[in-house]
This record gives sequence, structure tokens and C-alpha cells, in this order.
Amino acid sequence: MKKLLTSTALKKLILPLLIIGMFTANAQQKVGGLALYTVRDNMGADAKATLKAVADAGYKNIEAAGYRDGKFYNMAPEEFSKLLKEVGLKPISTHQGGVTLENADTMIADVKAAGFKYFVIPVPPMGLRGDYKQLATVLSTLGEKCHKAGLKLLYHNHAFEFEKGDDGVVTYDYLLENTNPKYVNFQMDLYWVTKADKDPVAYFNKYPGRFIMWHVKDMDDQGRFAPVGNGQINFSEILAQKKLSGMKYYMVEQDKTFDMTPLEAIKISHKGIMKIGFK
Repeated sequence: MKKLLTSTALKKLILPLLIIGMFTANAQQKVGGLALYTVRDNMGADAKATLKAVADAGYKNIEAAGYRDGKFYNMAPEEFSKLLKEVGLKPISTHQGGVTLENADTMIADVKAAGFKYFVIPVPPMGLRGDYKQLATVLSTLGEKCHKAGLKLLYHNHAFEFEKGDDGVVTYDYLLENTNPKYVNFQMDLYWVTKADKDPVAYFNKYPGRFIMWHVKDMDDQGRFAPVGNGQINFSEILAQKKLSGMKYYMVEQDKTFDMTPLEAIKISHKGIMKIGFK
């Protein structure tokens, strides 16, 4: 009887510890962020099921890319925030491509209400592509507005910002050199920097601390988008300079997934970031 009681007591003690251990292991697998642009069609069809699939794939943070008419994916900011909490995802950043000086205050309030930290400009707004001086001015104005609201503004690059204009000016360099890091910083898309035949680490060295967030997506041997770890970009070398760059968050993204579904691609990418050493 004494042995039976001891065995029963041990089981009562060990079982909760095993359960806690399982949850801890599970939590440790929740790393990295996903740009929801990757799963945009899925989000349009069934946002809740898609966000659950994103969480189940191992991601803990998200970046939105579905704001329109005051709503995120057809949900009020507070409703979207509540859904993210339900599925275990954190709102970190959101792409706000439709921002103008006229709608900025309303948009900033919505971004704040949804719980995001970073207001990201994904392309030159208001038709400012090619007008780097005015773009820098507008980014600075928007950055100050975000700062007053408790948000941080980031500018996201493609490849064209690295082209020299007729006057020899590189837009990306001009923006870095003519904006105040107190108000304006950058979300570096590592694929597009590579596509432009530039070196991310060289930019980290020249402009340390300005690249607060990265878009992590790979490039296949045809120069197309690929799941992280299935391409030719040396993420390990770039990741080694994380501190120099100023990176606080990163978002996996794949604009097109070609011969696989987006939900399949994000699972492969998550395995890739873990293997490379992203945390």
C-alpha cells in the first residue's frame, strides 16, 4: 500500500511537470514573424482560419497588408486585434500603402487601435516615385506624426530605390542621409536589395542602426522568390550583423509561391529560419 501511494504521488507530481514541459517546448518553437502579404488570398477567403494556420506553422508575430476604409481585412481595428490575440499572434507592423498627408491622422489612429508598433510605408506614397526630395520630406512629416502617436515609421524598399537617377542620386541613400532616425527608419527587404545587386551588410556598415526590421525572403537560381533556406541568399552572413543593422524584428515574406501554396511555403520558410538561426 505504501509503495502504491508513493507511485500515485509521483505520478501526480510528474504529470503536471510533463505538461508544463510540453507547453514550454511548444512556446520555444514560436519564433519569427510573417508578412501576411504572403497569404493575402487566404486572408481574403478566411482570415481566422489563415491566422490560425500561421500560428500553427510556428510564427508568433505578424505584419498586416490588408488595410482599407478603416478596417484590417474587413475587420475594425479592435476586432482584428482581438482575433490575433485569440489565435496567439502579435501585431507588430502594418503596410499602409494608401497613406496621404490628408488621411494620415485617421490611419495612424487605426494602426494604433489595432495594437501595431510600426507604421510601414511599402512604396513611395502619393505618386512620389522618382521625387526623392519630396519623398524624404513626406516621410519626415509622417514620421513625426507617428512619433507623437507612439508609433514608429519605417520605409520598405524594392529594387528601384537603388538605381541612380539622371542626376546620379540613389534614392535609398538620399532617404537614409536626409531623414532623422528619431522619426524615420527602414524595413530592409533583403531579397530586393540582393536583386538590385547591393550588399545589405555594406549598408549596415554605412548606416548602422537604421534597419529596424527586415523582410526575409529567398531568391532561387532564376532570380525568383523562394522559401527561406531554399535559395541563394546568405542569410547567416547577414544575420551575424543583426546588432549592427539595428534589427529588432523580421518578417518572412514570399510575394509569389509558384508551384506550392502559400500555406505550404510559409511552413518551409519557418523551418528555414530555425535552421539558419533566426530567433
